[in-house]
Amino acid sequence: MISIDTVYQKVLAIANKEQRGYITPQEFNLLAEQAQMLIFEQYFYDLNQFNRAGGNGMEYADMMNILEEKVAVFEKQNIDMSAVSGSTATLPTNIYRLGTVFYNNGTDSIIVEKVSNQEIQRMNQASLYKPTEARPVYTRASETKIVIYPTSATPAYSTSSLNCNNIVKPEVPKWTYTIVNEQALYNGSAADKQDFQLHPSDQEDLVYKILELSGIIMNKPGLVQLADKEEMQGVQNEKM
Repeated sequence: MISIDTVYQKVLAIANKEQRGYITPQEFNLLAEQAQMLIFEQYFYDLNQFNRAGGNGMEYADMMNILEEKVAVFEKQNIDMSAVSGSTATLPTNIYRLGTVFYNNGTDSIIVEKVSNQEIQRMNQASLYKPTEARPVYTRASETKIVIYPTSATPAYSTSSLNCNNIVKPEVPKWTYTIVNEQALYNGSAADKQDFQLHPSDQEDLVYKILELSGIIMNKPGLVQLADKEEMQGVQNEKM
């Protein structure tokens, strides 16, 4: 977790120092969500990159281990489907990336393999490769739904027999406040307050990503350049 108030105060302090204008709580909350998602999505691109490069084996400085630690907070295991109708299953809510899908036949938890729509057509035309209850597959029907093959099984497909591993999205950050003498004061006890859910090491990245986005919407090129410079330095440090 990263304190949303700490990030906001740093953003305000840097923007004020650079005489780039005041960032309102409403603007900050909007940009905070966008910045968090940009950094969160970058985890997965970086994982792919460092996986190709290979780790260095150092206990506290292996980038693969660091990235896996960052992502682990958002990993959920054996989560039931939100709904099941026939062989169509609705994925769990707040899902970001779908991992392994399982079908529980009452005895075993069987992995359901993902195939493309073209592959399932070919599989259904060849008896040797046609999906079975012991070797089920699924296709993506939409962003939130999958279809299981064979289309019927015993026990029937249900929210209790179909589950999955997945990555969830971070909660939407929110800096909550009360107005006192026409000033917005932080209210950390508000029920809807939400800190950033990213790894603590990403605090500075959040600050400069929000400043960069702020500079864009306020048409302040200097603020964008400052944020870009600091962000680039951080990236270079990570990849040295």
